Amino acid sequence: MAHSLSAKKRIRQNLRRRARNRARRGYLKTLTKHCRAELQRGSVEAAEAAFRRACKVLDRLASFGTIHRNAAARGKSRLSKRLSALKQAATAAEN
Repeated sequence: MAHSLSAKKRIRQNLRRRARNRARRGYLKTLTKHCRAELQRGSVEAAEAAFRRACKVLDRLASFGTIHRNAAARGKSRLSKRLSALKQAATAAEN
């Protein structure tokens, strides 16, 4: 148990930050799940919109330090790879 005032304050700060980071990561998981669902559905416009939202949040969380910047880049890369495959399939079906 912490005895000094600074240690007690540090515990309070850590609790608040942990709660905030957990909420942010949960929101990110939801957005990536929505993006993958749109990619599964096959609608290019909806998938692009979901991808842009997910990328924006990934970048923001990386800048906050909630997730590592390489983890954000990896997530964006995986989603963009699926999106480009969907676009190629859509153009192939058009032609």
